[in-house]
Amino acid sequence: MKKILFASSETHPLIKTGGLADVAGSLPVALSELGQDIRIIMPNYQAIKNCEPGRFLCTVRVNNCDVNLLETRLPDSEVPVWLVDYPPFFGFSGNPYLDDTGKPWPDIGDRFALFCRIVVEVAMNRAYLDWKPDVVHCNDWQTGLVPALLSLEEYRPATLFTIHNMAYQGLFPGSAYTLLNLPGQLWHPDGVEYHGMLSFIKGGLRFADRITTVSPTYAQEIQKPEFGYGLEGLLAYRRDYLSGIINGIDTTVWNPEKDAYISQNYSAKTLTGKQQNKTALQEQLGLPINPDLPLFALIGRLVDQKGIDLVLSCLPEITSLPLQFTLLGSGDKSIELKLQDFARLYPEKIAITIGYNEPLAHQMEAGADIFLMPSRFEPCGLNQMYSQRYGTIPIVRKTGGLADTVVDSLPESMTNGTASGIVFNDAVAAALHEAIKRSLILYTDKSTWKKIQRNAMGKDFSWLNSASQYLALYEEI
Repeated sequence: MKKILFASSETHPLIKTGGLADVAGSLPVALSELGQDIRIIMPNYQAIKNCEPGRFLCTVRVNNCDVNLLETRLPDSEVPVWLVDYPPFFGFSGNPYLDDTGKPWPDIGDRFALFCRIVVEVAMNRAYLDWKPDVVHCNDWQTGLVPALLSLEEYRPATLFTIHNMAYQGLFPGSAYTLLNLPGQLWHPDGVEYHGMLSFIKGGLRFADRITTVSPTYAQEIQKPEFGYGLEGLLAYRRDYLSGIINGIDTTVWNPEKDAYISQNYSAKTLTGKQQNKTALQEQLGLPINPDLPLFALIGRLVDQKGIDLVLSCLPEITSLPLQFTLLGSGDKSIELKLQDFARLYPEKIAITIGYNEPLAHQMEAGADIFLMPSRFEPCGLNQMYSQRYGTIPIVRKTGGLADTVVDSLPESMTNGTASGIVFNDAVAAALHEAIKRSLILYTDKSTWKKIQRNAMGKDFSWLNSASQYLALYEEI
């Protein structure tokens, strides 16, 4: 049994802004079910909900601040959560990174430097908890200083640093280093200095014993300039210590056999239930009820990363094809308006819902035939896994986690029973358009389509699978 301290800036369902929270809320539970002694540590934000109030554990003094540690539990689990309680930094409304008005916290560097210092005190068993981890598992730039600071300690635990998205690096002016009162021996180009700036993420990439990211393909991509954001050289240098492990999905929440949000439960054996969901979805969205017309869905943020510009470029051609298209999401206001214009022009074909609606997201996964996910980059991605579980065939671009979780429906994969989607290579509208036309051809052959659906629904995307791979890494280090 390993003792693991899991450090994260957000954890679902306590507080969530993105995929990191989903990982922090699921992976520790799966590791606990594999018999490991795991504790989550995170800041005690004012906005935390869905858990019992933390009970006081101890006070730790770092950098002239008295910081309290509180303990609560992750809902529906045995996993303890240690909350780093320092109201001058975390006792405000807003999310972990932005205030109520959507502006980044001006003292965000101070906040996460303090958080990292407390993680180090706990890791070195200097927090009066009588518990010392074997491994400290850090996540994203907010915890990047932990491996760096631990590198200066004797008899330290092993460190693992997971990159969820290289685009966010925690860069601050060089002067911040002195203001944060950080040890001088880390301030050099082989340390946390990056072109005269302080880089939190570099602390993790340079000093962690192992680096992981959220898919094998993304682990390769971040070693190249397009996805490395200036740190591709360091990542290539450390490639022997870098690997990719696909995130799991919550298979209790995303399960067509038991999903309470959908109008009819079904399985790979009872795919007729999917047809009832399609009718219910067409009805709910005000689209003509037509069982034979393929229904395409897209759920996601309306930003360039997600390839939404490719979809917009294709929409004029899409409207001339025999299909319906529905979208749920929000983001760039000009994109929202363009989509709504299309829906007004083609009410028989297009239904657009701006915002986020959890029940509708589930009904769309269950009722659609085909799911569009043409991302320009996607470290892991979740919707392509949800879609396969629901027998909704994903069209994805060959990048990051999409490349690792969707098998293109080609003669060979059809024969060996692995085909589970449609994959295209280039981030251009013409390639997406071709993939859509290819899906329509496959869709008209009902027995082939059912085969692809059953292949997709049979895949194991559970967290247990991913947790076993993390455990093997912990054992190694």
